[in-house]
Amino acid sequence: MFVGLFFTAGIVFGGRFHSEVRNYPLEYLSIPFLIWAAFRFGRRKAATATCVLAGIAIWGTMQGYGPFSRETLNTSLLLMQSFVGIVAVTSLALAAEVSERKRADEYVQQLVATDPLTGLANYRRLIEAIELEIKRYGRSGRPFAVLLFDLDGLKKINDAHGHLVGSRALCRLAEVLRAHSRQIDTPARFGGDEFAVVLPETTSLQAQQIAARIRDRLASDGENPPISAAAGTAVFPDNGESVDALLSAADRALYGMKRLSAAAGSQQGPRPQRRVPE
Repeated sequence: MFVGLFFTAGIVFGGRFHSEVRNYPLEYLSIPFLIWAAFRFGRRKAATATCVLAGIAIWGTMQGYGPFSRETLNTSLLLMQSFVGIVAVTSLALAAEVSERKRADEYVQQLVATDPLTGLANYRRLIEAIELEIKRYGRSGRPFAVLLFDLDGLKKINDAHGHLVGSRALCRLAEVLRAHSRQIDTPARFGGDEFAVVLPETTSLQAQQIAARIRDRLASDGENPPISAAAGTAVFPDNGESVDALLSAADRALYGMKRLSAAAGSQQGPRPQRRVPE
């Protein structure tokens, strides 16, 4: 773009034409390059391109070349200044509009792929991440793991403390998942009170260790009411060779842990109350 701008501005304002046609009104030839800079590169490059064009135009006009060359230098520079001012305002306005539209598009894309409550990836982004890792396994042969977490007793928290506290409990779990995730991992909200983490290049043992660390961190976050979560792991391709099979395997492992926890709690029975002496 800059090479084309230099070349065109050199022809228009550099006196490269024959003396009989060197003052033809060809200044419009440089406008497409400013529009190009505004749409493709943004405001900074559009301002830079305008400055480059203005510098070449000033030099050529002072030398007596270009479409703005008149009998006096003052008149020539005033005409050139009007042209540069108009193209500068036009190109910068276009660049600002394009930048604003790009930001709006990025925001919309973020909303499409992000859970609004927790800020994690949503279900759609989770499925895309798993499909991407399946394709990557076909190239590298490296397994990956999927963790599923289910927040325990969310309905009891909502009933006892209100839905705002329940939403905060979901966000607390999301913060722990985000804190224990690498740059290449994808923590996501699977739906409702269930969350998932896609762990590239992770074995079954490593996934279980990560799940244990997340559960320990969640149990000791120090915020009330205390919360806990059951976890289930599944590794591709050992536990499933498709998205549905992998998520189903992780879901079975998760509810297996919940059943074990429920059985352990029923065996312990209610804690005996200490008798207060009269």
